[in-house]
Amino acid sequence: MQHHSSRIARFGILALSLSLSAAQAQTLTGFAPGRQEAQIKLEADFKQQQSSAAFKKHLEALSSVPHVAGSPENERVRDYIAETMRKAGWQVDIYPHDIYLPKGPGEIAVELVEPVRQPLNIREYIFAEDKYSKDPRVMPGWNAYSGSGDVTAEVVYANYGTKEDFERLKAMGISVQGKIVMARYGANFRGYKAQHAQAAGAAGVIIYTDPADSGYMKGLTFPEGPQPSESIIQRGSLLTVPYTGDPLTPFEPALPMDGKTKIKRLDPKDVALHKIPVTPLPYGSAVEILKRMTGAKAVPAGWQGGLPFTYRLEGGSSLKVRLKVQQEKAITRVYEVVGTLTGSEFPDEWIIAGCHYDAWSYGATDPNSGTAMLLSMTESLGKLAKAGQRPRRTIKVAHWDAEEFGVIGSAEWSEQFRDELTQKAVAYMNYDAAVSGRIFGASASPSMKKLLIEATQTVQYPDSNKTVYQHWLAQSGAKPGSTRVTGSSAPAVAENEPVIGNLGGGSDHIGPYMHVGIPSLNAGTGGPTLYHSANDDLFFYDKFADPTYKMGPMVEQVVGTMSLRLANADLLPYDLARYPTDLATHLKAAEKAIKAYSPTYSIEPLLAAVAELKKNADACENARQTYLKSGRTDKLAELNKGLRQLEQSFIDPKGMAFGAWYRSLYASSDPYSGYASWMLPGFLYEASLKSTANLPDLEARYKKAINTLSERLLALSQGMGAPAMLGGGSR
Repeated sequence: MQHHSSRIARFGILALSLSLSAAQAQTLTGFAPGRQEAQIKLEADFKQQQSSAAFKKHLEALSSVPHVAGSPENERVRDYIAETMRKAGWQVDIYPHDIYLPKGPGEIAVELVEPVRQPLNIREYIFAEDKYSKDPRVMPGWNAYSGSGDVTAEVVYANYGTKEDFERLKAMGISVQGKIVMARYGANFRGYKAQHAQAAGAAGVIIYTDPADSGYMKGLTFPEGPQPSESIIQRGSLLTVPYTGDPLTPFEPALPMDGKTKIKRLDPKDVALHKIPVTPLPYGSAVEILKRMTGAKAVPAGWQGGLPFTYRLEGGSSLKVRLKVQQEKAITRVYEVVGTLTGSEFPDEWIIAGCHYDAWSYGATDPNSGTAMLLSMTESLGKLAKAGQRPRRTIKVAHWDAEEFGVIGSAEWSEQFRDELTQKAVAYMNYDAAVSGRIFGASASPSMKKLLIEATQTVQYPDSNKTVYQHWLAQSGAKPGSTRVTGSSAPAVAENEPVIGNLGGGSDHIGPYMHVGIPSLNAGTGGPTLYHSANDDLFFYDKFADPTYKMGPMVEQVVGTMSLRLANADLLPYDLARYPTDLATHLKAAEKAIKAYSPTYSIEPLLAAVAELKKNADACENARQTYLKSGRTDKLAELNKGLRQLEQSFIDPKGMAFGAWYRSLYASSDPYSGYASWMLPGFLYEASLKSTANLPDLEARYKKAINTLSERLLALSQGMGAPAMLGGGSR
């Protein structure tokens, strides 16, 4: 192998020896005993391929210029991705979608009008240390899908601009009618700040970064440290339509407008886009407004930010601010780039790994650390395939466009291939910004948790004597022998196990998981971030994210191990026992939320259904182990199809009351905050309305889903429980 010694080095030797010993100590879930040794050797071969230099080369190629979706620079990034995967031996397909996007920031102005006239800064400073800050292609801070308008008005401070914050303002007698709302970043998706403000009658919204949440109160600021300094601006989309994807084509893919396809597009005026102007500010500009607020009422407890004065609810009549946003929108072409390494035995069973490639500016951590890692993985897997070690199932690596504007590209692709994905997809694994620091973390659907844990036990954490799993466990605050609960809606964590979060909103797993019903996970490393700012660049990455560039190869080893185990297992290595465990926890959390306003409510009938589910899940796991130990290979395609259908049990065509596009009864993003995970969202939405009217219907729908899952597990255990009849293909 070329450059063999430099590729292995000390890190590679440690990783290789550790992965071999750890894997050999494991029983690989889903593998027949006779296949485990070959899989362990394959993983060892894979873990010799990684290179910090290769990861760094890709990251530099992807992140050297700003590349917003729809720009020529982003198309050049697309071409680099496609060419890299082709050279690695992957088939590459590019899927164009014509979506409704802002044409750019347009015209933005924020200025004090009274008591002084003062224009406010809407751009990051040029830093002498950071050559990337000088690029004229860096756009000012802006919010995509803002309304257009030019307003001069008084100011109201709305804390984080959550639903509860606006309700509290009303209760305190503070009106935002005709006012400009100042809201700080945090607590919810920025689009809901705008939505709640508009609903309350505000004339405009300014969203700013407060140093209490992200800035000097957290540590040294950029460029000396990794925290936002006074000019750093968080850009971001405001899109809050009740579905994910292109605003004009809900449920249908936004196929090219070339006359060959007939996709009905909504008229933009009929879509619930924001009408009022909205823009972000850094705290160095926001302070000029906030320090001049003279209203009689100080903010309530918990609303005070980190600037050095008492925050007030109202600016008073002597303070006037002008906010102007003129933002045009148009149909814009974006591109999903999908590489395919076709499986040798089961080509119609798909393992999909993905990350978007568009960025608000340079995107060195978000998203392109994940993009670079996946490109390195395609090269590593490509070398194995060329050497005759092709995966049994098909592996696809997808690079999504226009994620930053509202998770659009992946949603359109999910809609385009919804039926095929329902039949073929084994898993979707999302790696957005997956190598952004040195702290490993993950969120996953129940069936993906065991795979994640086992893979991290076979990979060395750089410059330590720990595995990634041990590092993760330590970061989670676990102590040997302890059992912890990770939150009101999170499952109880088993003994000696790290925290695995629930999947919420905010990235490209939404379409595959919440619309189609594919088992999914998010995983990677994180750390301090200049989130969505112009300074998420290679200077920041080199100095703060990972100066060693060792985390890219480490994450690739975890990701590649999971991909190869999914691709090569005899029976798909889903965590069957997690379904009843997690469901019971989520049902009890839902019951608690409803009991808060309906004290006699009981979810006991559904818990009884989960108890039956547990029996069938345990029986299915036992049958799988017996089947594999016996060395049987009959009915693999049929059994794996049954396993792939398990997650589909939660897909309900009726969808959620807050948006029918969200079809999973199990999980959705929080429709009020946008980011948080809602587990059993039908119940949580009903609880948010303090309603009981729809509970009987919801109980029936959830019982049907739980029983369907239970019946499918029972059928699988029966299918694995008896040897095939003569002529059935048994070994």
